[in-house]
Amino acid sequence: MIRALILTHRWLSIPLGPLFVLWFATGIVMHYVPFPAQTESERFAALPVLDTALSLHGPAEALVAGGIDHPDRIRLMQRVDGPVYVISAAGRSAAIRADTLAAADVSAPDLVLSIARTAARRRGLEADGATIASLDHHDQWTVPNRFDVHRPLHRIALNDPDGTELYVSSITGEVVLDTTRSERAWNYVGSVVHWIYPTVLRKDWAAWNAVVWWLSLAAVIAAVSGALLGPMRLRYRKARLCSRYHGWHLWHHWAGLICMQFVLTWMVSGWLSMDHGRLFATGHLTPSEQAILVGAPDWTGLATAALAAVHGEVREIEWFAFGGRLYQRIRRAPSQQQISVLDGASARIVGRFLQPADVNAAVSRLRGDCGRSTEVEPGDDYPFVSDVPGAPVHRVICGDTWYHVDAASGAVLEKLDPSRRAYRWLYQALHTLDFPALLAHAALRTVFIVGLCAIGLVFSVTGVVIGWRRLRMQLR
Repeated sequence: MIRALILTHRWLSIPLGPLFVLWFATGIVMHYVPFPAQTESERFAALPVLDTALSLHGPAEALVAGGIDHPDRIRLMQRVDGPVYVISAAGRSAAIRADTLAAADVSAPDLVLSIARTAARRRGLEADGATIASLDHHDQWTVPNRFDVHRPLHRIALNDPDGTELYVSSITGEVVLDTTRSERAWNYVGSVVHWIYPTVLRKDWAAWNAVVWWLSLAAVIAAVSGALLGPMRLRYRKARLCSRYHGWHLWHHWAGLICMQFVLTWMVSGWLSMDHGRLFATGHLTPSEQAILVGAPDWTGLATAALAAVHGEVREIEWFAFGGRLYQRIRRAPSQQQISVLDGASARIVGRFLQPADVNAAVSRLRGDCGRSTEVEPGDDYPFVSDVPGAPVHRVICGDTWYHVDAASGAVLEKLDPSRRAYRWLYQALHTLDFPALLAHAALRTVFIVGLCAIGLVFSVTGVVIGWRRLRMQLR
């Protein structure tokens, strides 16, 4: 038994030892510099004021022109070349000109540059020297699946002091991502290494998923075998516990005993980050739940007259389905909006956000044991936050399953059944230390994350040294 553990630990740890070192080192980097992403406030800041004085076609006509029967959402926004409807459906997006109903995808270089420059200037960025850098289906910063509906993407280099680059969707003409030189540099020694994220591998999601899952599982086995061996290799001499080893083996043995619990939980939780429904629930709605919570309202009933009733400076108008009804969302500022429920040609103002009664009415159709909605409070064990500042997230508990609805957008953020709630603690809490008590004290959480990763790094280095010496002995 012990011999099998020794061989398993040794011959898994020798090739995986450098990966352990990199994981701990890059974990520290990632705590300070996350993977590039565009926030909702950045997206909204780039939107010009919508010109509603023009004669525009209605969203129902745009649906017909886009050839999409069952959309998730429709947004009307202003681009430099005029108002555009962006229609989102499962796995695809389409852009339709609101004045002519012509396709509004973006390919002309002059238009791409104009969109990027306008967005940059609205965000206070220098854009005079902007140039088109490339048109790619994938690059290092656009490999995540959320960009699939926008591919290929135009990469625009602003050539400003920060080395800012913007990515413009060729499908909708929206700026969907921005990166800076500093972000890119730190992520090459952070997220890209930590997630084993080179473009050539990550652009094939299935291949990347399998490779990282098996590597992580092998790392877990190496860590578990070492954790089992550690206590077994102690001996009792002169009324105290002693290690059987000397030199680097001694350092590795004692360091492993000290940080064994952290290394195990971090490796296991890191492996669980690649679960993707293998052992735990995904948090996604089932098709039947989607059909009930979203519903299939009559999108053809969206009247053009509703646009004429919009006054003042509006940045975006959105239509979405929730609970089988259509809602209109008028956005004037990141936290200033108005939601109305539509009934044919008439609209009834609901308020800034969906009301608890709206959420309860929709969720109660799922099953008969649903309670009343409650707002997720700061410091909750299962934190959910809206993209809109100050907007509540409603939680409705139906038996052992919880549903979370963003009151600002009507989006169902996640479904938490017992499996998903367990996953929240076994992966997210153990891997990122986002325990509510630590989230309330950011500096203390940073000390824990950096300190534990540093300890794991030192421990892993001792293993690499031992592994290298073992290899040299074998090769002689």
